[in-house]
Amino acid sequence: MKYSYKYSPEAEKDLDNFNKSQIEQITNALRKVVQNPLPQNEGGYGKPLGNKQGRNLTGLCKVVLKKLGIRVVYELIRKNNMMEIIVVAARKDEEVYKIASKRIKKG
Repeated sequence: MKYSYKYSPEAEKDLDNFNKSQIEQITNALRKVVQNPLPQNEGGYGKPLGNKQGRNLTGLCKVVLKKLGIRVVYELIRKNNMMEIIVVAARKDEEVYKIASKRIKKG
């Protein structure tokens, strides 16, 4: 079953940190992921997150764009077949997990 995706307001602002080519590659990756955004342990593309350095990110998944050095953290909203993008950030020193933790606490 195909899902759709939307950016949280904060994640939409994250895109301002990338150039047009990078945004296009992120968008292309998300188009692929929405075909099966389930966690890898359920046969999907998303890598499930749990406790990362004392931050509870259970229920969130990530996708890594290795060539770009970017991580996309999303929440799977199964009842609506929706992926909500929480963070799009450069992959540096667990920073993306700190940001995700702050954003999910805000609600």
